[in-house]
Amino acid sequence: MTTEKDATSFEETLAELEAIVNDMENGDLPLNVALEKFERGIALSRQGQKSLENAEQKVKILLSEQGNDTLETLPESEQP
Repeated sequence: MTTEKDATSFEETLAELEAIVNDMENGDLPLNVALEKFERGIALSRQGQKSLENAEQKVKILLSEQGNDTLETLPESEQP
């Protein structure tokens, strides 16, 4: 089950990643700082991807417990 801490951690990861992207898009960073932010961004991206994969796995488990083993993609008109 997803805990509040997990959700907060994902949200914090996403917020930090967005801040890094904004900083780098401004283009006012020295090269060494830009490289450090890039490295941090890659690490955050991987962490976020792992969180999403874990969430998807949990959804699949819950669906299989209910006898519905497949995830269906929403039609484009219903996607956010």
